[in-house]
Amino acid sequence: MKGLLCTLLLLETFVFVVQQQIDGGLAENEIHQQLSTEDRRQYPAQTDPRRDEASADSQQYCHLSFPDIHAALRELTATVTEQKANIRDLETRLRNSEKTTEQQTVILEELNKKTDGMSNLTESQVEELRKENRDREIAFSAALMESGFGHIGPFTTEITLTYRNVFTNIGNAYNPFTGIFTAPLKGAYMFSFSIFGYTTSSTTSTASIVKNGEKLVVAHGHQDQYDVNSSKGVVLILEVGDVVYVRLWSGTRIYDNQHKHNTFSGYLLFPLR
Repeated sequence: MKGLLCTLLLLETFVFVVQQQIDGGLAENEIHQQLSTEDRRQYPAQTDPRRDEASADSQQYCHLSFPDIHAALRELTATVTEQKANIRDLETRLRNSEKTTEQQTVILEELNKKTDGMSNLTESQVEELRKENRDREIAFSAALMESGFGHIGPFTTEITLTYRNVFTNIGNAYNPFTGIFTAPLKGAYMFSFSIFGYTTSSTTSTASIVKNGEKLVVAHGHQDQYDVNSSKGVVLILEVGDVVYVRLWSGTRIYDNQHKHNTFSGYLLFPLR
């Protein structure tokens, strides 16, 4: 019996201790909750103005920067497009420059080949080339009188005018004693002549260029008194040995003095094969 009472007493004591611990824990939690409530009442939550301002600025910046970003992107796109166009233009120029360089290289190679060919010529070949070039240097010019003055004509027949005052006779194709030019090689030749007449009465001056006996062009002047003059020019294709000269017509006359009014000239334009 005593043992049972002791057991009951110990059990009741254990239950009481446990109940106290539980009640103490709840009370402590209530106290903490109450203290937290009081703290919030006494010290309400403070806002950080710098943080709020930064947040507002960030929102405003984000709001305002979107159009700026689009504008910057458009400008960047335009710049990239322009740079692409510039690059294409530079590529085109580079290709053209490369083509020009290639052409210049080909020309230079050809010139080098010609130079090498010239360097391989023998002395006799060089001399032959020089002679050929000299043969192509043909030109003459002469006036009618060497000195003095006076009339020539009129005659009852045509005469060949002999231009004695020679200014130039490269190639010696013109003969000042006969007044005849003889072609030393086949080619295209240019000839010209002038006539002049002077008198106090009626004057007629007429002359023509003749090739191998054929009249080709005529210079003619007529006036009742004082001066008359005329001139003509012609390009002729001549074979080797063809002759060209000036003929004064019958019944006409010309006049010359120190001023050399009457001249006859000719030169080779280029040889022909």
